[in-house]
Amino acid sequence: MYNSQLPTDGSIAPMGTSIGAGVFDQRTDRHGNERIRVLLKSFGLRTSLIRLKVIDALLSAAEQERSLGVRGVHSQLLDLDIPLSFLSVREVLKRLCSEGVISLNPDKSYSLNPQAFAALHGE
Repeated sequence: MYNSQLPTDGSIAPMGTSIGAGVFDQRTDRHGNERIRVLLKSFGLRTSLIRLKVIDALLSAAEQERSLGVRGVHSQLLDLDIPLSFLSVREVLKRLCSEGVISLNPDKSYSLNPQAFAALHGE
């Protein structure tokens, strides 16, 4: 399978880099997102990178007492150099909402379900 991060000239990757390094560095995200992984599992959902990032964006907004709609979540992810399409973000939000992880507010913004918020904060 083709991997754009591997050298194509036969040389080895430079020291200090790994094949998995890049925009979605698994080493740093794995530990920090463990509580989100547990949350998704408790709702019967598989863990995916886009779900982790969307929930993290909503969690960050909630901690800053802000609300985010689809465009807000998408913009926040783009600001973090996470290249996800608007449609992908919208579909993930809809799925998380249908599963009860997040709620759609009357102002069309999304927020974490109170149970999910409590679970993420160990309450």
